[in-house]
Amino acid sequence: MNNKIKYIIPAVLFAIVLATGCKKSAFDINRNPNSPTDSTIAYKTILPAALNNTAVVVGNSWGWLQNWMGYWARSGSFAPNATEESYAITTSFQTGIWSGLYDNAFDYQTVINGAKKDGGVFYEGIARTMKAHNFQILVDVYNNVPYFEALRGNQSPTPKYDNGFVVYQDLFRQLDTAQRLIASTNFSAGVHKNAKTDDIMFKGDTLKWRRFINTLKLRMIVHLSGYTPFNPAPEIARINAVPGGYLGAGESAEVNPGYTDDKPNPFYNSFIRNIAGNVTGNNNFFRANQYAIGYYGYNGDPRRARFYTAVSGAYVGVPYGAPPITANSTGNLSGIGVALGGSNKANQWILTSTESLFLQAEARQKLLIPGSASATLNNAIQESFTYTGAGSAAGYIGGNAGYPDVDYNTNSSQAGLGGGLYAIISQKWFALNGYAPFEVWTDWRRTKIRYGSDPLVGYTQGPPISISPSNNSTVIPRRLLYPQTEYNFNASNVGGQGAINQFSSKIFWDN
Repeated sequence: MNNKIKYIIPAVLFAIVLATGCKKSAFDINRNPNSPTDSTIAYKTILPAALNNTAVVVGNSWGWLQNWMGYWARSGSFAPNATEESYAITTSFQTGIWSGLYDNAFDYQTVINGAKKDGGVFYEGIARTMKAHNFQILVDVYNNVPYFEALRGNQSPTPKYDNGFVVYQDLFRQLDTAQRLIASTNFSAGVHKNAKTDDIMFKGDTLKWRRFINTLKLRMIVHLSGYTPFNPAPEIARINAVPGGYLGAGESAEVNPGYTDDKPNPFYNSFIRNIAGNVTGNNNFFRANQYAIGYYGYNGDPRRARFYTAVSGAYVGVPYGAPPITANSTGNLSGIGVALGGSNKANQWILTSTESLFLQAEARQKLLIPGSASATLNNAIQESFTYTGAGSAAGYIGGNAGYPDVDYNTNSSQAGLGGGLYAIISQKWFALNGYAPFEVWTDWRRTKIRYGSDPLVGYTQGPPISISPSNNSTVIPRRLLYPQTEYNFNASNVGGQGAINQFSSKIFWDN
């Protein structure tokens, strides 16, 4: 393959990376969402811990999906994970996603209950926002989930399952309520005396919270944009009726309760070095995926040096599912770079400004909101370069003119997609490496875009399929299976969802 940008030498080596199940940190509060706590307990103390635990879930839970989407892969220093690498997942696979998000949502419900009784509207607004954030991800991973009867402890120990679209519709209304509550906050009132300190995300900046809420809404609207029963116009009108717009350049939703050497940033502590300063097992396990290393190099993308580490001056990856041989050992492969794991004291992302701009670009491409989709895409690419520390994107954008995976105005040959949408989804894949693989997975499912596969691009179709000898599938799964605990303790309700298959049982918007 020839490079698109001639002065960049194409990478011919492999890249890999992994993900762990959801882990709770030193800031944990509740272990079992069906074990009720008094809703009046110190909700002001719970809120910052809950926000940090959301960051733990977002930052630490998706190594397996990093592998599936072509960013990371298993090091050859480790034995194969046949379940993951053959896509023959079971009800025991990645159950931490379910338990982590529900546990965290229960924390937010506890904040809501206490704040409502105490008049803490700012706390309640934040908790409603973040609870909606969690359930949006749950629906995108599992489709129908317990929602209206969930988080009620012994009042509803076996909650019924609710339709994913119905849950989405209620999340919009919950976010409306959160907007009103946050907008009505009076920080001079005694109940909000320490609210700005307790808000470890935006430090009491109500405008940024409102933009974050609008961005969460836009994420859901974009997910629903191909689902014909959904009419986006009323939801867009509700967004436009309040001031703020969406998260813009430099306005990422990130938390930092005061990370230190002994209470480090969650991603760093899991994927880079532990509290003792030693390289973590995850860091050794997850290496660069050959596909990503090659595609970043093929496009002459300087972000490759930010997402991955060099080995003897080169960037080397491994195919996902490759055998554990010396050539594929940890020391011979590129690892996780400074864009993701640069400091143990860095802010932990929840939703980046880069993702927000890509959501806006797609919404403009689909005429859901006004403005130039082409200009917004270029702004999103630049924001990715800025966020990862890669500098100016001008050379990258100019050097890839005429290629539909970068250039909005070059038509893609993928039927019905148009150059614009293909460019947006492709660039979103390049930009959200490590930050939001669950969003990239959603894009792959709902748009049917296979980045790299356009003849004008000239690169191998992605995401790459596992080459494990145990794998017989030519596609990756479209969802996770419900966890075994649901079949053990909520059998009637989960059984009512029918037989679930990771390939053929789709999320409602995946039609």
